[in-house]
Amino acid sequence: MALLLPHSNKATHTLVSLLVFVACCISVPNVEAQHTWQDAFKALGISWNANGTLNREIQIPMVPATPSKDSSNPPPIALSTDVRLSYKSDAYVRLYIPLNPPKDRKLPLVIYLHGGDFVLYSVSTVIFHNFCNDIASQFPAVVVSVEYRLAPENRLPESYDDALNALFWVQDQAKGTGGRDPWLEYADFSRVFILGSSAGANIAYHVALRALDFNIWPLRIKGLLLNQAYFGGVQKTGSEARLENDPYVPLYVNHVLWSLALPKNTNRDHEFSNPISGGTYLGRVFRLPRVYIKGDYGDPLVDRSVQLTNFLKSCGVRVTSRFNPGGYHGIELSNRTAAQQLYNDMKFFINSISELEPEHHASS
Repeated sequence: MALLLPHSNKATHTLVSLLVFVACCISVPNVEAQHTWQDAFKALGISWNANGTLNREIQIPMVPATPSKDSSNPPPIALSTDVRLSYKSDAYVRLYIPLNPPKDRKLPLVIYLHGGDFVLYSVSTVIFHNFCNDIASQFPAVVVSVEYRLAPENRLPESYDDALNALFWVQDQAKGTGGRDPWLEYADFSRVFILGSSAGANIAYHVALRALDFNIWPLRIKGLLLNQAYFGGVQKTGSEARLENDPYVPLYVNHVLWSLALPKNTNRDHEFSNPISGGTYLGRVFRLPRVYIKGDYGDPLVDRSVQLTNFLKSCGVRVTSRFNPGGYHGIELSNRTAAQQLYNDMKFFINSISELEPEHHASS
């Protein structure tokens, strides 16, 4: 399966550690000592430049799009191409379609937001590229993977803005404004799903809420899929206390990442981090479409997803959830069974939503 990592134990541990939420490149010892932000930067492989930007020292392979069957060796399992959203900016998306899209029906359109703690990575990072290949091929679906600006150079809500602008671009494509990309002719614009992993799941949640303020016709957002969502808060949850020194999501690194991503002079109870703390979004939550939430009890962040699940249900939102025993953050990157379970869950969730089922209603 294209998503999965090399079979070498050493290579697998290294790549998984780099590509999960906090992208830790080293294991964190189980010690009680206080850590500094310098320790966190070392674990993440980042450092400050003189101009206040980050030097991202860890170089994860980035791969080009594969627009034809002979674009790569071995041949791709799906086709992909990069599309600029406007000649006025560098914003772009990477589109994916199956190798042989069906001719007798349209495919669901999945808008995908990649992980990386808001601080790292790109749509072209190999693991996210392969993930999109997999879902385009297996569901099958048309996938729009959004390149968004990273923190701290662009703090939240900049990545939310970029994702919302990508949604508006999809809307223009659906209307045929200025023409339509030929690959989007395969898409069913009445069956749109927003999917995110890790920090991308946080972005997906906020974009789905923001979209409620706009008339996005003819798009119909049918569902929201959140895989191991990256949320936080000032008060430790039980899973955060129990797994404080987790090798993949140690809390001291997590706290530094939030300090880089959140607006200045805010804390982790800001609505961008803690979705149940209050803020401007609460009045919109009951209008969300169906939501799929996946977590693993071996992940320090899992209780945040459990809290969100309970909160959404209390607001009348229809939620499908899976919380697996054990596991860890990013388990689908190294465990074939976990990866396929996630694909199967998401495929079933998407296919179970009828075209005639009522969707959320945007403002007119």
